[in-house]
Amino acid sequence: MNSFKKRIALKELILAAIFAAITAIMAQIIIQIPFSEVPITLQTLAVFLSAAVLGSRSAFLSQLTYILIGAAGLPVFAGLKGGIHVLIGYSGGYIWSFPVAAFLTGFILERKNNPSRIYMMIAMAVGLIVCYTLGTLQLAFILNLTLTKALLAGVVPYIPLDLIKLTVASLIGYEVRKALIRANLIKA
Repeated sequence: MNSFKKRIALKELILAAIFAAITAIMAQIIIQIPFSEVPITLQTLAVFLSAAVLGSRSAFLSQLTYILIGAAGLPVFAGLKGGIHVLIGYSGGYIWSFPVAAFLTGFILERKNNPSRIYMMIAMAVGLIVCYTLGTLQLAFILNLTLTKALLAGVVPYIPLDLIKLTVASLIGYEVRKALIRANLIKA
């Protein structure tokens, strides 16, 4: 039994590490928009995929691992940046939100047996609100903006693409989760 628990823990750690790496890769897909300091990346897609596939605990671990690796200086943040200065910079609040958003999204998904794609999207939208909130607060503080200006710079332009990312994450997450459950790599 103890050996079985260790194998589960090892699988969990491996999957968390894989999703930390996926987040780092997605961070490098960047579209800089001229009217905002915050670039468009696919990091949130990875955050929500981790929640859909791994559940709350492992998704949290994957995103915390991503942050710790970046804080240690490895170039995993957008634009191949790394270091604490990124986390305390204008876009750091969005990054800090990833473990919280992943955990909350995974937690909501765990409350329903076999969540549908629509349920996944709703859970991911709640997580996205967490990302927007923490990111906007730090953006406003660092750049000395009003909350309205920070929302206009750090949220409003991103909503359409983020809704597309949530749709993609729910579609992919749903199928990957089913496949991993069938393969007994994760719990239902």
